[in-house]
Amino acid sequence: MPLQKIVIVGGGTAGWMCAGALSKLTRHGLAKVTLIESEQIGTVGVGEATIPPIMDFNRLLEIDEATFLSKTQGTFKLGIQFENWGRKGDKYFHPFGNYGYAIDGISFHQIWEKYKRAGKSLSLDAYSPSCVAARHSKFAITGANHRPDLPPINYAYQFDATRYAKFLREYSEARGIVRREGIVTDVALAADSGNVESVKMQDGTLIEGDLFIDCSGFRGLLIEQTLKTGYDDWSHWLPCDRAVALPCEKADDATPYTRAIAHDAGWQWRIPLQHRTGNGHVYCSSFLTDDEALKTLQNNLDGTPSADPNFLRFTTGRRKKFWNKNVVALGLSAGFMEPLESTSLHLVQTAISKLVALLTQGGISPRQIDAFNRLTHKEYERIRDFLILHYKATSRDDTPFWNYCRTMDIPESLSEKIEIFKSNGQVFREEDELFTETSWVAVFQGQHIEPQSHNPMVDAFKEPDLFHEFSEVARSIEYMVQHMPTHEAFIDRYCRAERPQP
Repeated sequence: MPLQKIVIVGGGTAGWMCAGALSKLTRHGLAKVTLIESEQIGTVGVGEATIPPIMDFNRLLEIDEATFLSKTQGTFKLGIQFENWGRKGDKYFHPFGNYGYAIDGISFHQIWEKYKRAGKSLSLDAYSPSCVAARHSKFAITGANHRPDLPPINYAYQFDATRYAKFLREYSEARGIVRREGIVTDVALAADSGNVESVKMQDGTLIEGDLFIDCSGFRGLLIEQTLKTGYDDWSHWLPCDRAVALPCEKADDATPYTRAIAHDAGWQWRIPLQHRTGNGHVYCSSFLTDDEALKTLQNNLDGTPSADPNFLRFTTGRRKKFWNKNVVALGLSAGFMEPLESTSLHLVQTAISKLVALLTQGGISPRQIDAFNRLTHKEYERIRDFLILHYKATSRDDTPFWNYCRTMDIPESLSEKIEIFKSNGQVFREEDELFTETSWVAVFQGQHIEPQSHNPMVDAFKEPDLFHEFSEVARSIEYMVQHMPTHEAFIDRYCRAERPQP
């Protein structure tokens, strides 16, 4: 049967992102889309820090960047600063964009490795515009006249997730999405197929659908509580299972990057917005109590807390099927991987993209479902491996938690990547893997995984010409950043949110 009625169960960021994308169907009368949510049920509000593909999603919805940032109290993000991960006292930056540029097909970091061994190189950060700009708290959008021999400024956003959901709700309702307030009390299944036929509201109303999108959060009302889909538990590799969030007042100018600060049994996020700073402590309950976790967070805030602490429990992993019968799980209903690399909203976004690409007027086929599940499983596994790397690649032995992480077994897919990099600095990416060569190199180098040698192809270059070109990159980047405005000045000019009246 044709997909004429699509029902999204749950709002929040995931629900309204899906509604925004599907509003293209409602605008052209191709389907009716209903979103059910209740003001009585709070949302987790994950995803305040993002990665560059979020810009593709906003462009798909034809959202004006400056307006969106102003409405969500947003700031710009050039990458993530990691502290205390490889060793206590360490600090390194994972930038968006590349280090330098490939020369005759050879990755820039391979050339850097040769000169580092010879003592002729600056730090790798010096060859990344994002790293240098972040260090000086500068920001600018790459213009049309940007020099082609310099890497562009790649960026993402930091914003208030609750305001983003509200912004997308206004956008979606203006384009034909129907919102129903209330709580789902029952789910009806078809006797022959086992598909979800309808959901029953607290007031007795039945809402029927051909396709249901489960955005009900960790509980997975449809995908798990109703269809009993099952869950793959990855907590033996990613042992953190708790988080406490506690925003605070803005103390200093907003930095154009997120911080991930490792503590004794987990890590702390710091996300600077225009009006406040988002903070949270992700930790492992086997090594730390809730009270201890909260105290650690409170002792490491930059300002006065602006809300009560919000404790979350989770199990890192994924559903055994993301699309089961006529139910597609998005967001926390689909699975959870801690926000160490800001992938929460990205997984929502890519799931929506795959769903939209697979939709047909003829309804749902097993092939569509299988393709969606296969591709999403691969995506989760590759992101999982990158997150595990941060914990495994540590020299810390100062707490039982870090001892466990340092000595734990890891997936073979990650072991292979580490061993190949150790041999000659090569990073192999598979198909459309999310994290780039730069991302892997940043963590490898930042956490002291060193290659035994550089690629021998580098030795085939003409030495004087290569060294001159190599040195010019760092000088040009430093000059470019010097002429950028500060991050706060750029926000003032481009997307400053309206300040509330006294």
